Amino acid sequence: MIPVEWIQPDWPAPPNVRAFVTTRHGGVSPGEYASMNLGLHSGDDAANVARNRLIVRDRLPSAPHWMKQVHGVETADLDRIDSGDAPRADAAVTGEEGRVAVVLTADCMPLFLCDARGTRVGVAHAGWRGMAAGVIEGAVRSLGGEPGDVLAWMGPAIGPAAFEVGPEVRAAFMDVDARAASAFVPHGGAKYKADLYALARQRLERAGVRAVSGGGFCTYREADRFFSYRRVQASGRMGAFIWME
Repeated sequence: MIPVEWIQPDWPAPPNVRAFVTTRHGGVSPGEYASMNLGLHSGDDAANVARNRLIVRDRLPSAPHWMKQVHGVETADLDRIDSGDAPRADAAVTGEEGRVAVVLTADCMPLFLCDARGTRVGVAHAGWRGMAAGVIEGAVRSLGGEPGDVLAWMGPAIGPAAFEVGPEVRAAFMDVDARAASAFVPHGGAKYKADLYALARQRLERAGVRAVSGGGFCTYREADRFFSYRRVQASGRMGAFIWME
C-alpha cells in the first residue's frame, strides 16, 4: 500500500499502469533531509538513503532502475539495458510488466507518460535545461506509437510564483518556440518568473501529446511536503516511479 502522504497521479491511465511520487514523509533521514531522501549524492548519509530506498522497494514489483541524471535529453530504454547498469539519461521507458522506471527530482518536474492501451510507460526528469533541449519530445518518441495516444501527468515541480530565471532561460525556449513567451513574466530588471508547467504543456503539444494532467504543485513553497534545491541546496530528492502490472 502506498502511504497517504505520497502522491498517486490523478490521470486517465489504464488500470494496469501504476505510479507514485514520494514526498518528504515516510523515511529515516534527519534534518534538512527529513525524511524520505532518495538521493545518494545530496549530502545525506548513504546508510539513511539505502534504508529509504528499501522502504520504497517494498511498494514496488521489482528493484527500480536508477539512472545517472545529467539534466540532458537522453532516454534509456530499460528493456535493452542490463539490470545492473545505471545509464546516463534523464528519461526512461519500458514495455515490460513489472519493470520500474524512476527519476529523482527536487524542483525539476517528474513527467509520467504511458500509452492509452497500457503497453508502454515512461518517466522524464524535466528541469528547464532538459526541457529546453528536448527531453520531453525525446521521451515521447522513445515511448513509441502515436503521440496522440500518449497520456502525460506533470508531477511536483517549482511553481511559477517561485521560479525566478534570467533572460538566457527565456531565450533557450524562445529559440525553439515563440509561444514560450507566454510562460515568462517580467520580474525586475532582466529577471523573469517562469512557469514550468506551461512550458511542459507547450512541449508536449509540440510532440503531439494532447492528454495532459497534473500540475499545480510548488516544491519551493510547500516546504513541509517537498524537497527543493532552490530553497535549501543541502536538499534531499523525491522519487517518481512508474511501471505496469
